[in-house]
Parts: sequence; C-alpha cells; structure tokens
Amino acid sequence: MNAIISASELADALRSERPPVLLDVRWQLSTAAAAGEPFDGRAAYASGHVPGAVFVDLDRELASAPGARGRHPLPDLDVFGAAMRRAGVSAGTPVVAYDGGIGWAAARAWWLLRWTGHPDVRVLDGGLPAWDGPSETEAPTPAEGDFVPEPAGSGVLDADGAAALARAGVLLDARAGERYRGEVEPIDPVGGHIPGAVSAPTSDNVDADGRFRPAAELRARFGRLGATPDAPVGVYCGSGVSAAHEVLALEIAGIPAALYVGSWSEWSSDPARPVAVGPDPQ
Repeated sequence: MNAIISASELADALRSERPPVLLDVRWQLSTAAAAGEPFDGRAAYASGHVPGAVFVDLDRELASAPGARGRHPLPDLDVFGAAMRRAGVSAGTPVVAYDGGIGWAAARAWWLLRWTGHPDVRVLDGGLPAWDGPSETEAPTPAEGDFVPEPAGSGVLDADGAAALARAGVLLDARAGERYRGEVEPIDPVGGHIPGAVSAPTSDNVDADGRFRPAAELRARFGRLGATPDAPVGVYCGSGVSAAHEVLALEIAGIPAALYVGSWSEWSSDPARPVAVGPDPQ
C-alpha cells in the first residue's frame, strides 16, 4: 500500500463506502515570528480543517513529556491508544493524517500507528495546503474506535542501537546540513552529529510544493547515501519528528528503516556520547 495519498484521492476516499478516519496533526517546532507565541495547533484546527478531521496533539498524545529520553520520547501507549480511539480509529478502518504542509507531524502519527500495528495508514501528500475541498470549523464527535496499540518488536533504535548502526549499517541524520556539521545548534546543548551518521536533510525528500518526490527519485537519492533495501537503515533528527518524515520517504522508496526516537536531543544531553562535527561522517 502506498504510504501517501493525494488530495484528489482523499476526496474520493471520503465519498466512498469506507471513508478514512482523518487526523489533523498541525504542529510547529518554531514559535510564531510576529507575536513570539508558541504555535497553537488546536487554534489552527478550530479556524478550519478538513471536514470530519479530529485534532491530535503531537506534544501530549504522540509523545511523552521531554526529559532524559529526548524532547519527544515515545508516548505512553495508554495515552496514545485513548487518543486514537477518541478520534475514531479502529483496527479495520483506514486512517489519513495531515498537518500544515511540512509533513513532519503527520509522519510522526503515521509512524506511530504503523509501529503499533495499524495496517492502513497514509499521509496526505502536501498537507492541508494541498487540500482544495471544503473545510469546517466544528469539531466532530466520531464513534469511539477500538484500536489498541501493540508495539512491534523492531523498527525502533535506542542510543546504543543508533551508534551500532552507524558502524554496521546506514544511519541517516534528517536535520538540516548546518546542524549536522555543527555550524549552528539552535535547540540542543551540543552541535554536530552521531559519529558515522550520514547527512540526509528532509528538505530533499520533497519538491518545491512540499510534495514527496517520486519513488524512483527517492530511491536514487537514498542509494547515493548508501541506503538500499538490502542494508540495515536507521534515521534520527532532533527529537524523532522530522526523522519520521524520512522514514516515510524511505518507505515510499521501498527501503525499510528504523527510527531513533530520542534522536539528537537525547544523544547530545549525555556527555559520555561522542560527537562528530564537519561534513565527514566520522
């Protein structure tokens, strides 16, 4: 199954006999430039959303509280499961997640649902800006779903696993190149990257409209970085959000990949962990 869905395909699906559950996962890492206030995804949702969509709070429902395991550690599964059931998610219903367009937050929801056993989840390609259908401001009250998250035994890396994969496989760093090189670090205490990791910014996954590049282009891109279907591949970013976008791009390319959820926010907080700087992986 394709991991993404176009706006026109979504419109058709919503008119079908088996419409998908819609998750609105609008979220931003940065603050609003003009007012200096944190981005309020719930307020954005209330101002207009795809009809039938339910708002999902990334910071509270798709992650646990920040701490030693990073800024966006794995959520408590009871909290995550309750949020999905509240949104109407059942094991047998298709799900489509979207965000404000960058794709990171929607990909986090996609990854979590896939990792915990849901078989039919897609991300709206291009996010809400790609949607040209009607919108609504009222929050729906869907029937309670029955989805119970059951984590897979694979697909997740801890810090030691990420370090090992950087030596024995391919570990991709999904952050911007300047953060990978350690030239700037606006969030975490130390700049640089995990030794052995390869720079692979998420910005190269999409075109100028924010839509994913074709599978062949993505396959070629990742192949140049050493990531192929036959190689063990993992991804990290700052806190396990944009890295989910990279895992999604790899999925489109036909390349399975694990996610280091703690990512750089966990790694860099431990002074015992080595740090590499500059363009060279080592």
